[in-house]
This record gives sequence, structure tokens and C-alpha cells, in this order.
Amino acid sequence: MKVLITDIHHGNGGGHVTYVLSLLREMAGRCQFTLAAPETGRLFREASRLSHVRVLPGLYTSRVFSAIPEIRNLRRFLKTERFDIAHCNGGADHRHVMLASLGLREAPAIVWTKHNTNKVDSFGHRMRARFGTQSAIAVCEFVEQQLQQSGYARAPIAVVRNGIDTTYLQPASATQRQEARQAFFGDLPDNALVFGSIGGTDLNKGWLLLVEAVSLLPPELRSRVRLLVAGDPPNQDMMARVRELNMQDSVHFPGLVADVRRVLAASDVGFVLSYREAASYASCETMAAGLPTLVSAAGGLPENVRDGQDGWVVPVGDVPALHAYLQQLLAGRFCLETLGRNARSRVEQEFSLSKFAADTEIVYRRARAYRQGHRRVVSAPL
Repeated sequence: MKVLITDIHHGNGGGHVTYVLSLLREMAGRCQFTLAAPETGRLFREASRLSHVRVLPGLYTSRVFSAIPEIRNLRRFLKTERFDIAHCNGGADHRHVMLASLGLREAPAIVWTKHNTNKVDSFGHRMRARFGTQSAIAVCEFVEQQLQQSGYARAPIAVVRNGIDTTYLQPASATQRQEARQAFFGDLPDNALVFGSIGGTDLNKGWLLLVEAVSLLPPELRSRVRLLVAGDPPNQDMMARVRELNMQDSVHFPGLVADVRRVLAASDVGFVLSYREAASYASCETMAAGLPTLVSAAGGLPENVRDGQDGWVVPVGDVPALHAYLQQLLAGRFCLETLGRNARSRVEQEFSLSKFAADTEIVYRRARAYRQGHRRVVSAPL
């Protein structure tokens, strides 16, 4: 199957990039891939290292005078290449592919993945749902419900959960744990509890909520807690809030890390406390590392973590609830080892790369069959 993948990200790209790279790597033997993405992005750079993927610069500008030649060039490319599938991962690339495909005799079947929880009721979404989507992929059931209540309901919608590399992400050994904790914090008391986040430092990620909850603990309990928050360095306002809570000595920011395993190895509990979230690679990767994970009840997060089995689910933005869990954790009310094993097992069963690839291939084949059937109907004599 000949597949064009498109993405819009110029920078790091977060989960979008992880998603596309996972597809390119895991489906290498099933599809002939071409990627069209901005040259300035992490996706373009990392995909260029994959020998089986053709990587081309792709721009998806919203400004009319720039967009018109981009769409015209894309149309010529689609006409020449005759892709079976065009798999779009954003709004602007979806728009370009839709407009470039209109009226083409050998147009690709367009598959669109919705990675976030943003609304889908705009004029642009209505047009793309009507004229540019043969199938839609939702990364969790919460997103699927959004799509079912929109114009995208006219196309088949499939829930395809993110694929996690459980070979790369493994529970840390005792030695790895000790070395990682020493590297980040120096000497820690034996009863210290480290909470780790690999979801980034955006305000939406909710990490400041846990900082506030820890600040409310009595001094003897507070001294046992450390927070490790990986991602871009927090801005001045965020750091001012950390200092206001007198938590600057309890929170460590290692920055953007190339290998999240070291952060996870140093941690006892993972956390993703977003105000808005779809599937969350960060929560699943944390669970794959054998860590019980504390999440908010935002979007698809409660679909990942089973409350009381793999970790805990708290109401969005609820500092008192976080404070209560902190007290229980510090009192040893939970067996972290058992919850961590459950978390690892859940990811292996529900979020494996093989399942992710197989489910995506089913979407591709159904979309292609739908497109081919539609062509036969259109071209049939009256």
C-alpha cells in the first residue's frame, strides 16, 4: 500500500511526532511511505534517518497567496504518485490535501487522525469532514465521542490507541534507580518519594497543581517529596509561583531530555495532571516503565489509568484531592510495586506497537476500499 503521511509541526511536535514515527517504524513492511512535513521539525529530522521512508519538505500555509501554489504543487504530486492513502495529522495539512485531491481521478483515500480535544465544529472542519475524509482515527474514546457528534460522523471512525515501545521502556533496576536519583538529586533519604513527569512544563499539564499540593504538607512530610518535571524550562511566571510556594528546593527541571528513561528510573510515581488531554503518550510511557501513575480525569486519561489498579485518577484541578493522595502515599497506604506491575501489564496488553500498527492498517484498507468503491460508482455508465 502506498501511503503519504502529512504533518504540520515545525518544532518538537510532542505526541504528534511520536505517533507518526511509530507508524513509520512499525509498519515498514506493510506500506510504502512518503512523509511530507516541514524541514524545521523534529519529525522531518528523525524520519530522514529511516532508510525505508522517503522524506520530503511539506508546507501547509494558511496565508492565501502562499497556500495556493503549495496546493497546486501538492495536486501535481498526488496526480503523479497515485497514493492509496493520504494520512493527515493536523488541520492545515488536511485542508491542503482535501483541496489538492478534489476532482482527481486517482485521488487517495484521506485518513485524518484527531490527536487533541479541540472542537471540531468550525466551517473548516465541516468542509473537511464533507469533502476530505474517507475515515477518521480517534486516539481515545473521548475523542471518538467528539467526532461522533460532528460532521465526521458521516465517515467511519475508529479508535486506534497509541503504540508504546515496551522493549525500549522497561522498569528500572535497583541500581539504575539509585544512579538516576543520585544524578538528579544527590543524596536522598531512604523514605523519599519522587514524582516524575515527562509530559512537559506547559501550564496545561497541571504540574503546578502537584507543587501546590506538596507545599500544603506538614514540614516533616514535605521534606520527603521531590518532583522531577522534564520539558522546556518553565517561564518566569511559573518559576515565580514555585518560589512563592517555597518549593524551589523540592522541584527539579532537567529540561528537554533525549532519553526519558532516566527521569522515569529516578521516580517512584508518575503523574500527568492536565487540564485538557487526549491519549497522552506521557502517561502510557510512564506506565510502561512500571510506575503507578497519578492522572487527572481529563479527556482520555481515565481510559489509560484504572483508578486504584494502575494508579489514581483525580478530578481536574483539584488540589485538595492531590493533597489527600499525597498523605496516603507517604503513609504507605498503597503497594507501589503491585500497582506498577499492573500499569506495565496494561500497556503491554492495550497499547502495544503491534496492536497500534494492525489497527491502523485496518483503517487504511477500509478507507482504500471505500474510495475504490466510490470511484466505481461515479464512473459507472448511466
